[in-house]
Amino acid sequence: MTQPFDKFYIYNLEQINSMKKVVILLLLVVCFFSCSVENEPKQHYEIVKVENFIVPDTFSFRQMHEIKLYYKRPTSCHAFNGFYFDQYENVRNIGIQCIVSNTTACQNLNEEAYEVSFEFYANSLQTYLFRFYKGKDEEGNAIFESVEIPVKY
Repeated sequence: MTQPFDKFYIYNLEQINSMKKVVILLLLVVCFFSCSVENEPKQHYEIVKVENFIVPDTFSFRQMHEIKLYYKRPTSCHAFNGFYFDQYENVRNIGIQCIVSNTTACQNLNEEAYEVSFEFYANSLQTYLFRFYKGKDEEGNAIFESVEIPVKY
């Protein structure tokens, strides 16, 4: 003799198992369609050369000093995105960081140089060596123009 709830219990287990299958199938479909074949990013970063710069002849210890840089955008897809700044002890490597749109609609530019600047705080009495990025040579090595700036107390 069977209990009155046996069929109900079996029916619910069958329904739950079929629902599990549907959920798993839906998850697989969502995972499959959420993957994109386009893996290329829409933009990337690039360091462009410093065309020219203006620095003070000397720094005053514990004072802020403006440093002006001039750069040109190589293409219409380049946009200023800040400064590349690398330091080791009193050596500073500086370049212009651009964000570049990955599109085929870029046009080469021959425009006037843009002026950008930043403030530098001289917190050491030692002479600073600023190396401004000037591009790459034929072998792909970075080229820098260097200037030493002494610090007075």
